Amino acid sequence: MAQVIRSGAFLQQCWSVHPLCVTIKRMTDEQVVVLSCSSCKSAHYLATTTVVSNGLSTQGASAEDNVRDEPPAEEYLKACVSSHPAALSLREMDVFQDLVRLRCADCRRLYDLAVATFETRQK
Repeated sequence: MAQVIRSGAFLQQCWSVHPLCVTIKRMTDEQVVVLSCSSCKSAHYLATTTVVSNGLSTQGASAEDNVRDEPPAEEYLKACVSSHPAALSLREMDVFQDLVRLRCADCRRLYDLAVATFETRQK
């Protein structure tokens, strides 16, 4: 059986040692983002409470109009994960505040995730 570690410190250590090996694999219907590390053979599960998307603003439209017309950030993130997961990368994280920032190179969006629980499962 795989060992389960419930701490964000393991993801932070994994990402700091080999950042290019950590990739986003999928996002479940329960708002869990799954990351995988090809170097240490670990799977990192982030149960999110909120997702905030910081996209490119449209010129000529006010910021208030952009916020009102956009779908929820979770929908954007799910679309990125399903259509072009290789373009997503982990950019920042803070285990003290349980925050993770992802970036999509194709959409040029940043996703700020508030994480309820971190789990690392080693194969």
